[in-house]
Amino acid sequence: MRSGACALTRQVQRTPAHLYLQTGTMSGFDNNPFAEPVDVNPFQDPSVTQVTHTAADGMGEFNPFTATSLDGRTIPISTTQPAVLQTTAESSPKVSAAAGQAELLRQQAELEKKAAELERKEQELRDRGRDTSQGKQNNWPPLPRFFLIKPCFYQDFTEEIPAEFQRVCKMMYYLWMYHSVTLFLNLLACLAYFTVYPQNGVDFGLSILWFILFTPGGFLCWYRPVYKAFRSDSSFSFFFFFFIFSFQVIVYIIQSVGIPSWGNSGWITAIAVVSTDIAVSVFMMVVASFFTANAVLSVILLKMVHSMYRRTGASFQKAQQEFSQGVVTNQTFQSAAATAASSAARGTFG
Repeated sequence: MRSGACALTRQVQRTPAHLYLQTGTMSGFDNNPFAEPVDVNPFQDPSVTQVTHTAADGMGEFNPFTATSLDGRTIPISTTQPAVLQTTAESSPKVSAAAGQAELLRQQAELEKKAAELERKEQELRDRGRDTSQGKQNNWPPLPRFFLIKPCFYQDFTEEIPAEFQRVCKMMYYLWMYHSVTLFLNLLACLAYFTVYPQNGVDFGLSILWFILFTPGGFLCWYRPVYKAFRSDSSFSFFFFFFIFSFQVIVYIIQSVGIPSWGNSGWITAIAVVSTDIAVSVFMMVVASFFTANAVLSVILLKMVHSMYRRTGASFQKAQQEFSQGVVTNQTFQSAAATAASSAARGTFG
């Protein structure tokens, strides 16, 4: 017994100190003191396992695609959109100021352009007034210097008509020239018709009358008014042109139809001559086609002039004012009114 106790004492002395910490007792033996010693794993220490488990848990929960705010909340980071460098709030006022400055520069350029255009128009008006006061030499109709009859009108599209109206004004001038040529051809066609049917001399006589009346009448009654309207932006001239030219369109239609004994070589008269003389009938058909072209061109130009009239700002009220001012300032009207007033005064006192 004594020898067994001594052996037990020596065994206790050889037991490592960490076994006492692991078991919490002073004995590192099993219930059987004579069994083989237990292999001790230093990584089974509770303090070590606790540290390793904590580190592993932290590694498992880490997500590189999330962000943590200051208050500890987890904010997911979206990966569906590409990374874009957002503009800072400081650059927005600069961009707005630059855009506003560009808009101001653009408006200033437009105002300067309009001012230059107004200055050009004012200069043209001053030049026209200066030329009128000095007196321009008439240049239309272009007659030789030795001719007894002198030109009656002054006409210059480049100088007197604004650039945006020159094309239409020239087209109206060419229409009048075409109108004059058609009336002259109508006179010749009616002469040929008179040779075939001597009893219808009334058409030839009326064709001469239409040529004498409508050639200068077209120039004075509808071409010169539209020329003056484009030159001085006159509302009264526009309305006068529309009134007269509308009747001219109706006359073109009647002339193209060719009613017998009306002095026109139209379609009805030309077809009636086919059975008698084909050559005369063909010539009259050519003239009838000229009258038809006149009617079509006049309708087209009437619409073009009307569209430009609407853009000029003319109106019926302005036309009335221009007419009243023109009548009051007319010297002939003033002298006639003064003569009538003096005659009435003398009659009263007499």
